Amino acid sequence: MALSIKRLDAKAEIYGFLSEDRLYAAYAICDLEPIPFRQCEWHASSRNGRLTALGLCFRGLPPDRVFLMGPTEELVPILGGALKAAKAHFACRPQHLRTLRRFYSLRTVEVMQRMFLRPEEFNPAQGMVERLGPRHVHLLQDLYRWYGDVAFAPYQLDQGVFYGVHEAGRLVATAGTHLVSRTYRLGIVGNVFTHPDYRGRGFATVCTSAVVEELISQSLDVVLNVGQTNEAASRVYQRLGFQVYCPFIEALGIRREAE
Repeated sequence: MALSIKRLDAKAEIYGFLSEDRLYAAYAICDLEPIPFRQCEWHASSRNGRLTALGLCFRGLPPDRVFLMGPTEELVPILGGALKAAKAHFACRPQHLRTLRRFYSLRTVEVMQRMFLRPEEFNPAQGMVERLGPRHVHLLQDLYRWYGDVAFAPYQLDQGVFYGVHEAGRLVATAGTHLVSRTYRLGIVGNVFTHPDYRGRGFATVCTSAVVEELISQSLDVVLNVGQTNEAASRVYQRLGFQVYCPFIEALGIRREAE
């Protein structure tokens, strides 16, 4: 049966495919929520009416975020024609890299680990933290400037969960969520950062713990990403009870004909 390509708009059809590997597809599933969904473009390969591969382009953060799922050969027509972001930050399986390089010049490639937490294995950390909200947006932006490359946008405070630690009236550490979907019961921990002058005091751990505790209280499945070589962060997450689900790739790509 010949392969066909189509653009998707029906959430039920999209979720039906993504749910086949729910934890790997967690970010994409959260993008089915009403606000991010408006900034998404979904394309799929199908055979005999059955979806076989999917590409998502989220345009809510610069550069575009592209997620790939499915057999490598089924993604070729999606990357080759249907989904043609000029510059994008990709999330894909390691086996997708060879095909991705056919269409994109990759400037950075990092092996990541998707981690998840079973509620019964949560080991909370104790410490003084404050729940952060929209009125703290400027404090968070000032703190994240020390990091330089963080996927934070003010709308995440409205929809997500953030906690922070203050010292002498200054926000010095935080953890939050990239995305939360109460429809699909997922919470994605991220935006974890401590000011360089305050590291080594466990602030990131207690902030992350507070975020996780609130997400669990809402009956959400909790996942996060960590670089494979970031052993210090991995140890923090493992102490809280997280375990590795799968490796994946994050890569910044420039479309070859756009170079």
